[in-house]
Amino acid sequence: MDDVQAVLNLLYTYAERIDSGDLDGAAALFDHAQLRLQGGNEEVLVGAAGVRKIWEDFIAIYGDGTPRTKHVITNPIVEVDPDGTRATIRSYYTVIQQTDDYPLQPVCAGRYHDEFEKVDGAWRYRFRDYSLLDLVGDFRAHAKGAPPA
Repeated sequence: MDDVQAVLNLLYTYAERIDSGDLDGAAALFDHAQLRLQGGNEEVLVGAAGVRKIWEDFIAIYGDGTPRTKHVITNPIVEVDPDGTRATIRSYYTVIQQTDDYPLQPVCAGRYHDEFEKVDGAWRYRFRDYSLLDLVGDFRAHAKGAPPA
């Protein structure tokens, strides 16, 4: 697999794990990554347990063990450094959701700015900017509170 496909797979694996309710698996992707959170100017390293706690405090999980969402990630722009050890992806996301009491609809949209690094031949997240939430719809069924600050 080439480097572009490898980092795209990490981006899409995040969406797949979040939407399936696998918060542990999704958080593991960010174990070595720094994050910039909504409303923040600083990058913080919180580790997998810290990322999972952020999501656990924010994302509503339903009886089937999922948030009843689909993260649709589009327009990925992938750049791999010439030395093949770092890469970036800028992409858009739209989160759609449906529950028993909530019709199918988009709940938010924004951008991911991600950085990756290759360590011992394997790609991993190095950084994600979570502060790029551009559009917010009806969040009532998705969030326990405001976006992570």
